[in-house]
Amino acid sequence: MMDQSKIQAEQALLDQEVARREKLERLRARGIDPYPPRVERTHEITEVIAAYKAGDLGEGEQVSLAGRLVSRRIMGKLSFAHIEDGSGRLQIMARRDDLGAEYYNGLFKKDLDLGDIVGVAGAMVVTKTGEISCRASAITLLAKAIKPMPDKWHGIKDPEVRQRQRYLDLLANPDIRDVFRVRADIVRALRQYFDGEGFLEVETPVLQSVYGGAAAEPFVTHHNYLHQDLYLRISFELYLKRLLVGGYDRVYEIGRDFRNEGISHKHNPEFTQLEFYESYTDYVGVMKRTEEMLAFVAQKVVGGLHVTWKGHDIDLTPPWPRIPLRDAIREASGIDYDLYPDAASLRSAMREKGIDAATSASRGKLIDKLLSQFVEPNLIQPTFLIDYPLDVSPLAKRKPGSRDTVERFEGFVGGMELCNAFSELNDPLDQLERFLDQGRELDAGDKEAHPVDDDYVNALSYGMPPAGGFGMGVDRLVMMFTDKDNIRDVILFPHLRPESRFED
Repeated sequence: MMDQSKIQAEQALLDQEVARREKLERLRARGIDPYPPRVERTHEITEVIAAYKAGDLGEGEQVSLAGRLVSRRIMGKLSFAHIEDGSGRLQIMARRDDLGAEYYNGLFKKDLDLGDIVGVAGAMVVTKTGEISCRASAITLLAKAIKPMPDKWHGIKDPEVRQRQRYLDLLANPDIRDVFRVRADIVRALRQYFDGEGFLEVETPVLQSVYGGAAAEPFVTHHNYLHQDLYLRISFELYLKRLLVGGYDRVYEIGRDFRNEGISHKHNPEFTQLEFYESYTDYVGVMKRTEEMLAFVAQKVVGGLHVTWKGHDIDLTPPWPRIPLRDAIREASGIDYDLYPDAASLRSAMREKGIDAATSASRGKLIDKLLSQFVEPNLIQPTFLIDYPLDVSPLAKRKPGSRDTVERFEGFVGGMELCNAFSELNDPLDQLERFLDQGRELDAGDKEAHPVDDDYVNALSYGMPPAGGFGMGVDRLVMMFTDKDNIRDVILFPHLRPESRFED
């Protein structure tokens, strides 16, 4: 059951809402539209402050502003308030003689509430305390807030409320607004880098008849007119590589992917991905480009190559260490997976060391468990793990002279996987065989196995240049640059479990 203090708090909020609704009806009864269709605005707040400081606006010059009423200090004939728009905050001087006694004592003092959106017309002045202000000659209600605003002093602390009602989080916690400004800066910097390097930004289908490009279970939907099941994409990869066949040498895409998987501090079913593909290079060239790209973004966003994440000073300066995956796992876990060529033998070796190994897990899944449990958490500074087993990399090219190892790397920062890349397999017959192997695993019940994509194999049959490809979760990059340890803190509207109607 809810405690008494919470019940009282909720009743107080309800009482405030009732009072605001009464004001709303009172305004309408007086012929005042509390939600007028238009507003006159000559400046944003930061714009008008900058213009005044620069001398482009003189003392007493008239302006029209608009914003949310965020503070109000009612006195006798002179009151002060602050309004806030998306750019900043400005003080308003409200005088009874300027507004008129009826308006000042009525709408301003009795019918306006904190949170209301208002328009203010008046003259720019500086108060005796030196604060740039607008001396209001008219205040117009633009939108009545019928629910009270969150506590500006204490903010909203409950993560569930913050993520479920992001609009309240943004209102109450200005630092959260900064997170998403940084996110926009990061995406802008990524585009600047790739555009400057001669890549073409493209768009590939979100709805796909055959999903692919990653080991993930898709979301399924249905097209009624075509009587066809379709899948929300789990990756852009196979479509972007079709464009390499078609004659583009460098392509990239920033967009949404969807994976029907669990939710955690670093997983959301809908997330933002960057992928690029470049002809006539390989995974070594992609590693170099990855270092250059992230250094470029860091310089643009934070002005240097160091970021702080979870108390660690992360140094993005190239080059990053390159460590073979086999060596990293062997050193951290004591298991050399090359000595165990199948799932049964690897599972047995893991269990001998007390490591949980699911009976149904494939060899690739077991290797991934060793990586995530023993290696990944310790990779704090930027590191490339290179040369992965073929059975976890069905789209990557083999290392010369090896049957079971491919030219693939994953980049780790802050104990978290940031990116994945490889030398792209461009042999159509080899690719078909791997698809068929994956198809058998899919038929056997592995929902993350890769389906056979006949059209992609057909595209490869026309010849795809040797190429390197890359994928990175943009949300995780934003986590690192904003020092957030939960992916939901860097997604404006993350997916959440349904809200319970009842409380214990």
